[in-house]
Amino acid sequence: MARLLGSHMSIAGGVEKAIERGQSLGCTAIQIFVKSNRQWASQPFAADEVERFFAARKESGMFVFAHTGYLINLAAAGKDDHQKSMRSMLEEFEKSEALKLPFIVLHPGSHGGAGEAAGIDKVAGSINNLFKVTKGYQVKLALETTAGQGSALGYKFEHFARWFDLVNDAARLGVCVDTCHIYAAGYDIKTPAGYQKTWQEFDELIGYNNLLGFHLNDCKKGLGSHVDRHEHIGQGELGKEAFRLLLNDKNLKNLPMALETPKDPDLKLDKMNLKVLRSLIKD
Repeated sequence: MARLLGSHMSIAGGVEKAIERGQSLGCTAIQIFVKSNRQWASQPFAADEVERFFAARKESGMFVFAHTGYLINLAAAGKDDHQKSMRSMLEEFEKSEALKLPFIVLHPGSHGGAGEAAGIDKVAGSINNLFKVTKGYQVKLALETTAGQGSALGYKFEHFARWFDLVNDAARLGVCVDTCHIYAAGYDIKTPAGYQKTWQEFDELIGYNNLLGFHLNDCKKGLGSHVDRHEHIGQGELGKEAFRLLLNDKNLKNLPMALETPKDPDLKLDKMNLKVLRSLIKD
C-alpha cells in the first residue's frame, strides 16, 4: 500500500532545501516550519525562494505541509500573549498560503488555569477571527491532538468536536493525529481492540473526512500518562504493533504521515525510523 510517508525537515538554506533533504531519505511527504519555531515574527519569503520551492516540489512530487511555531497559544489568558499569538498565527497563514501548502498544524493551546470550557471557546473565537482576516485562503488549519500535559487542550476527541461546532468556516478546519500524544492521553492504539475502539470514537465525534495528517512518534511514557515525550519507533511504550495497524489501515492510506522523533544532524535517526516504518507495511 503506497504511503505519503516522511519526516519533519529543516528549511535551513532555503525552503526548497527541505524537499532535497526529504528526497535523500526517500520521503514522499515532509513537514516544515515556515518560520522559526521559537520566534514570534519573521520576514516573508523572497519571490525567488518561493519559485525554487515550487520547482522542487513539482519535480519531486513531494507532499509538503507545515507546523506552526511553539510560542503560539490561541487560548492564552493574558492579552499580550494572545495578541502576539494572533499576529504570529496570521504570519504562519500568510507564509503557508504563499507556498500553496494544503494545511498547517497547530497545537490548540493551553488554557492556563481558566478552565477547559473557557479555553475551548477562546480557541474557537481566535480561529474565527483568523479565518475572517484570511478569507479566500486555501490553506487549512489542522488542530493537533495533544497528550493533555499541564493545561493543554486537545487531548480529548470531544474538544475537537466542540471546535467544529463553534468555528464558522469549519471547512477550513481539520485534525492532525499524533500517535504519541493520543496514547499518552489515554487512547489505547497498541492493541487491535483498542485501535478499533479509538478510531470508531474518532469517526463518530470528528469524522475521517476531517483528518488531514499524522505525526508518527512512539511514546516514552505509558497509556494515559499525559506526558508529551516522543521516542523512536518501536522503542517506546507503543511498540511496533500500533504503527503496523496504522500503516495498513485502508481508511488512512492517502493521508500524509511525518516523523517527529528525536533527530541528529546527519538524519541517520530519521533513516532508521523510516526503515522500521516501511518494514511494517504489508503491501
